[in-house]
Order: sequence, then C-alpha cells, then structure tokens
Amino acid sequence: MEHNDTIRSMTLQQKISYCTGADMWHTKAIPALGIDAIAVSDGPHGLRCQSAKADILGSDHTLPATCFPTAVTSGASWDESLLALEGEAITREAIAANVAVVLGPGCNIKRNPLAGRNFEYFSEDPLAAGSMAAAFIRGQQKTGVSSCLKHFAVNSQEYKRQNSDSIVDERALREIYLAPFELAVKSAHPGMIMCSYNKINGVFASDNHWLLTDVLRRDWGFSGAVVSDWGALNDRIAAFHAGCDLNMPGGAVYMEKAAAQAVTDGTLSESDIDACVSRILDAVDRAKKIPPKAEPVDFDAHHALSRRIAEAGAVLLKNDGILPLSLDGAMLFGHMAEETRYQGSGSSRILPKKIVHIRDAMPDLPYFACCDVLGDVTEEALNAAATQAKAARVAIAVAGLPEHFESEGFDREHMRMPDGHIRMIEAIAEANPNTVVVLLGGSPMELPWADKVRAILYMGLPGQAAGDAVKRLLTGEVNPSGKLTETWPMRYEDVPSKDTFGVRDPEYRESIYVGYRYYDKANIPVRYPFGYGLSYTQFAYSDLKIDGRTVTAKITNTGSAEGAEVVELYIAPPQDGIFRPAKELKGFARVTLSPGETKTVTFTLSDRSFAVWADGWKVPKGTYTVMLAASSADVRLSQAIEVDGVILPETNVPESYRTLASLPSRADWETLMGRSVPVRAELRKGEFTMNSSCLEMKDTSWVMRLQYRLTEHLVAKGFGGKRDLNNATYRMMLTCAADAPMRALVISGGGRLKEPFVRGLLKMANGHFFKGIFEMFKRA
Repeated sequence: MEHNDTIRSMTLQQKISYCTGADMWHTKAIPALGIDAIAVSDGPHGLRCQSAKADILGSDHTLPATCFPTAVTSGASWDESLLALEGEAITREAIAANVAVVLGPGCNIKRNPLAGRNFEYFSEDPLAAGSMAAAFIRGQQKTGVSSCLKHFAVNSQEYKRQNSDSIVDERALREIYLAPFELAVKSAHPGMIMCSYNKINGVFASDNHWLLTDVLRRDWGFSGAVVSDWGALNDRIAAFHAGCDLNMPGGAVYMEKAAAQAVTDGTLSESDIDACVSRILDAVDRAKKIPPKAEPVDFDAHHALSRRIAEAGAVLLKNDGILPLSLDGAMLFGHMAEETRYQGSGSSRILPKKIVHIRDAMPDLPYFACCDVLGDVTEEALNAAATQAKAARVAIAVAGLPEHFESEGFDREHMRMPDGHIRMIEAIAEANPNTVVVLLGGSPMELPWADKVRAILYMGLPGQAAGDAVKRLLTGEVNPSGKLTETWPMRYEDVPSKDTFGVRDPEYRESIYVGYRYYDKANIPVRYPFGYGLSYTQFAYSDLKIDGRTVTAKITNTGSAEGAEVVELYIAPPQDGIFRPAKELKGFARVTLSPGETKTVTFTLSDRSFAVWADGWKVPKGTYTVMLAASSADVRLSQAIEVDGVILPETNVPESYRTLASLPSRADWETLMGRSVPVRAELRKGEFTMNSSCLEMKDTSWVMRLQYRLTEHLVAKGFGGKRDLNNATYRMMLTCAADAPMRALVISGGGRLKEPFVRGLLKMANGHFFKGIFEMFKRA
C-alpha cells in the first residue's frame, strides 16, 4: 500500500474522519501531514461548479460554463472522437475553476423510457454506453483531471432511488447492467467511481463488498477511489469493508464513533480503513499533476464544439424529401422555439455561458408560440396557428417534452407528449401539408401525429448551441448523421418492464431482454428501432469479409451529399430455443464519405463478442451470424461462421425466457433467480428505521407531517416562497429531500443535523415521543 508513512502517522480517528469530505464539494485537508484538499464538481455534460451557498441539486450560485448536449444527444452521434473532445473541453473549464474531479459521465442502462434521468445516460445497450463513456473519460483525463464514472450500479429509475432494491439475476447484471462500467473501467481507467443510492439484490451499493471489491477491483482491476453518491452511504462500517472510500457530502460525523468502536471490537479491520485512506490520497496525488491554469478558457471554441456535437447527434426520424429546405416562406411555431429545451434538470444543470435558442438562429421567420411553457394550449391559439400555417410555404413546429415532464428526482408519468403539443402539431399539419417537426426531449415519446407530417428531426437535449444546430440541419448546411441509441416503442404498453418499473423495489423480470433485445426476440413492432437514423444521402454496403476474428466491408456514399454513416455490427447467436437475444451489438464504426466515395470499415471480434455469463464468461459452441446493419432492423450484409466453444446446460430457465412468446411471469422470474423473492412489506408505525423517509412516515406521524411541511417551506424559500410542482427543479428538490432516508439527513446536512437528533425524530415517528426527546440530547 502506498502512503504507508502518512497513514501510520494518522490516528484511527483521523483516518475515519478523513474518509468523509470537508463540505459539499471538497475533501479534507490535513496541513500538518502535508495533505491538500481537492475539489470535485458535477459535470456529465458541462461543469456545474458552485462558488457559494453550495447545495446538492440546485443550479444557483454556479459559475457560467459551456452547456454541451446531454448524453441522449452526444451518444446518438456514435462519435467517440467527439466525446473525447467534449471531455477534454469540460476539463479545461474544470482546471480554470480549480476542480480536480468531474462527476461524470453516467453510463447506466436505459431500462425503461420513463426513467427521469435517461437524458443523462447514453444507451439501452452496454457496448454503446460503455464505449461513449470510455471515450469521454479518455479525453477528460488527458489533462490530469479525474473523471468519476457513475452511478454504480443498476440505478435505472428515480422513484425511491435512495432506498429502493434493484432485484436482478446474475446474467442480466453481468451482461447488461455492469457491462458498460466494465468496458469503461478496463479501457479508460477513470480515477474515481460513484456508487449509487440503491440496493442491489438486498445490499446497498455503498455497503456492497461483492460489487465494490470482488467485481470492481478484483475482476476488473480498478485502482481508483469509490465515492458515495451525495448522501448515499448507508452503514459506515460495512462501507469501509466493502471499499466505499469517500463519504460525500462532508461536514457530518455519521457513524464515525461506531466505526472506531468496530475496530476496537474487532468487527472491522483497521486495514480496510487504511485502504480507503490510501485511495483518497491517490486521488489527491493525481490532482498535483494537473497543469497550472495557463491561457483563459476558449469559450467560443467550446460553444462551436457544443454545436458540432448537437449536429452529429441529431437524428432524422422521418423525411419524405422536404428536407433540406429553404427558409424562404417558412414559419416557426411552438413555445420551445423561443425558449428551447436544451438541457435536463438536476445536479447536471448548467448555467450556460451563452445560449442560442431556435428562434434566435432564425430571427427573420414569422413566429407564433401557440402553446405556453407547460405545453398547454387554447382553442383560440390552435385556430390562430392553423390560420397562419395555411399561409406559410413550410410550417416548422418545435415541440417535445417540457422540463417538468422529466428530471432527476422523479420519473415520467407516461410516454406521451403534452396534449397541447400534440394538438398544435395536428392543427398545423392539417392546415399545411408541408409541416416539419423539430422534436426536443431526453427520451422516447409516443408520436400519434407522425404520419401527418413530412419530416421529424429529433434533437434530444442539444445544449447551448441548439438554435444554430437546428438551422444548419434543416437547411442542409449539415447532413444529419445521428442514430438512436435506444428503441422508440409504439406505445408504453409494449415496454417489457412496464409493470415492474417505478415501484419501490423494481424486479428486473425481463432479465437480459432490455430494449431491442426484447423487441427483436418477441417480434414486437416499434416506432423507431435501435440504431435508426436517416440522412440526406444514401449508403451502400458491400464486400463483407471475415478472416478469423477480423471483419471488413466496404461502405459507399451513393447519394449527392457528403454524409456520415454509422455501421453497426451485430452477432446473432444460434436460435435453437436458448436463452439469448436474437442479436446483440458487438461493434460500430462511424465513417464520413463524400458523394461516390468508398471506404473500408474494419471490426475486430473477441471471445466476449460471443460469450455469455455462466459463473464466468463462456463461449457457447455453435453457428453464429455476423451482421452489418444500418439499424437493428436494417441488416445489409450477413455471413454465418462456426465458433468453437463449450456446450452449456441451461438449468432453471423457463420456456418464456427461451422464446419470449409471452412476458415471463413472476414465478418464471423466481425460477430464473434460483430462489423465492419475498415482497418487502410496508413498514408500519413502530417499525420505521433510519432508511425510512419523511414522505413514508408522514401519514402516521404528526412529527413527520410537521417535518414535511418544514421541508416544503425550506425548499420553497429558494423559489420565492412558491410551491410549484410544475417547476422541475422545485419538484426535484422537494422529492429528494422529503423522500431521503433519515440517515441521509445526517450525512447531507453538513453537520447541522446531528445523528442523535435525527434518531430522536425517528423514535418520535415510531410513537415514542419522550424516548425521542431523550435521544436528541445524547452526544454525537
């Protein structure tokens, strides 16, 4: 272990204390031992560095920074070089702000389209998610600043995220949910990883020795530090043993006495604490290698890069030939044209250095808002929109998901757009057959109007240069080249996790069948398949060759415009009733071609391209098909190959998982899990614990009702006293505060709420008022 001399000079109490931060965004300094503090900051798509009055989720008091497109858009570029440039640019801004660790990127799997934080993640596919995250990390860490990969692991919903239990079988864990983290760790070596709030199969991520030590460190070779998500640490003793090094935010002394006593009792090894201290000191040492601030940040260059990423990640969902278009005679509709939704809400919310809304980029176009900021509309406004659209040569409607529909802290309630946006588009399209829709939002939507318009350009959440990017794409100055990294179902009822998402303890009954892996195997029609995206040109695939594990093919631009094609390589395993998807993405290549130009793309396969998890990675023997495709539903070239391997017996696999003729039942899922999975009973008054939240207890406890009203008041103070659930930031902050476990109030309170005080509140909530009063006066 490095830092032996420093660690030997520290008392046990110093070591335990050092493993909790100093405040919201800094580790502790110990000047007498020559230990400096380092600063961390949010930053998955831009730096959210708070200069004063720091909090976990708010965006106030932050330094202006470049707001790059969120991962839903940058990931759709499938352009690892652009992701690396983004990571590097964010680092330049971090260095200027004296930040040593940037909290990002996020590479959780998009299990369900309603997850409120989907905009912040790359894909439903582990290869796509892991590759994009790895590219971002490599670019970011070139300058010495460390990336913090998050949220590890199986953090696929916002509802009850702070104390839910993600219950999932081992194959799905290894092949789907852990795989993007594995790829990013092994290929990009992030300096830090953030563990998630939730439990995984009954054990909190912060306490999970199997997750943080057996898998992350022993299996994958991770050598950096693990930091808790802010307020996520559950049991400090278990977390030390598991390898959760740094408890954030700082300022509290949660369970420090208990940890010291555990060392005395012999139930916790002091060497576990030493290892945590050493890994934090490693992070401090890495920060010393960050070059000093030199020339000022080139924010203009970063703005231009933000625009490039938005353009590369824009997905042309439909085009019957109307695009590209001339803006002469065109008219712009929709409130989102004037106030473009360019980023998500939550801890990643950026104060942009500048912002170009869509209307800003096309100021000469006539404009009519029609809808308001919430997506509501009146009959009068619809009639006016129809009248004006009829007089225009082309109607450009800007619509999508308003901010209060999706955010960190809460999930979407449905997959629909606001009713007002739907009615606006339909009214305009009926009045003008030349209607183009620019779609904004962080996740898939139901599109009942899709057949009524001529073109749909999906921008995701395109960052601060949104307006310029939209104009250049519509007019053909730039050729759209993005492709979806998640499937767009026809309707929410088709989603395999529809019944097990957004509940307290989500049961991952669909197992490995996430996204296109499910829709392909179950033959469920979708609106837009995984990997789909149109262009203003066309591409031909030819000359597929497979030499050992090397796959090559020629891609030709057969159209009249320069463009970029994302070539996707899928492997189709033998389909003889085995528990595997119909095909899986195992490679991709983005290639830019001039009209008539041909280039060769090359892929290298490995054993993992064919492997499944069966107490280790194993390659089943059989005939596999290598496919090159323009999307998961558009295979252009294919060739069968024989793969040597092992014959794996399939025990405890119900027929529903082999065929997907129907969704697996709960009984089938328990068979797959190899155990019964009891449903956790709701706790009643007298049974509440430090993992219970104010929201859960307020219906049976007047103390918690009072606490809830106080929380409402304190959160509302930051919004001028207004309690507005249509304000995404207010709703997020209220939900996160009121539904936080009691232990998190101690950790996140910055030392203001002492552990005895909170435990006293808990006793009161359990019906023991005087015992609670007595508890509050104990020493922390």
